[in-house]
Amino acid sequence: MTPSDRSLSDAVVAVIGGGGGLGGPIARQLAGQGAHVLLAGPRVERLAQVGVEDAVCVELDIRDPRAGDRLSACAVEQFGRLDGVINAAGVVAFGSLVDTDDAVIEELFLTNVIGPLWLLKRLVPLLADSRGFVVNVSAVVAEQPMANLAAYSSSKAALTAADRALTRELRRLGISVCDARPPHTETGLAQRPLAGTAPSLPVGLAPDLVAARIVDAVLTGTTELAPEDFTAGPAPRGSAPTGTASTGTEGAAP
Repeated sequence: MTPSDRSLSDAVVAVIGGGGGLGGPIARQLAGQGAHVLLAGPRVERLAQVGVEDAVCVELDIRDPRAGDRLSACAVEQFGRLDGVINAAGVVAFGSLVDTDDAVIEELFLTNVIGPLWLLKRLVPLLADSRGFVVNVSAVVAEQPMANLAAYSSSKAALTAADRALTRELRRLGISVCDARPPHTETGLAQRPLAGTAPSLPVGLAPDLVAARIVDAVLTGTTELAPEDFTAGPAPRGSAPTGTASTGTEGAAP
């Protein structure tokens, strides 16, 4: 099977940050395509509320280097394989660099970049066996960095750089990689920053629309979703944007 004719029917897909404002809609749309969903996150009670029947919930902290081993073992035990991973975990912080604590900067990079790389490193063997896929949710600020978001912007830019390198590196193993950079999305993340206060923001995109674009990218083998790809053309599966915005605070707490 080539990425461009991928089917999600009966596929085993893990959603990291599955209990969050974007991970939940992604999980529901995957299930609607017939996938078996592994919901991963640090709070099992939130995962159980996502509303995906028969989903397997895995307690997982993306900041833990062993998280990939735990997810791999669960996928093999429950399904015997893993066909894809969508990472929708993320954190944000607002404020000038000089006013941002060192611990906050470290947390941004640990959750938004280092953790996802640790995770994928351990999942590559399973994904190679299934010729599977990876999607990392980055943000518009990866290509349009903003003042008072220097640490967050640079963490997302680092994730995008990793995705672009891995697109070439993992292709030889039959694994497709997609970097998704949605504009600000109404996930509630901006109201839960590690530090600082969000500026006044226009209304963001509907999470269901962003989730639909991401699932469509998996089906078509798309390797990059630029910010404009989330607002151009008719919205898939009846979703509609609720507005536009520019900060890219799109993800979900891990």
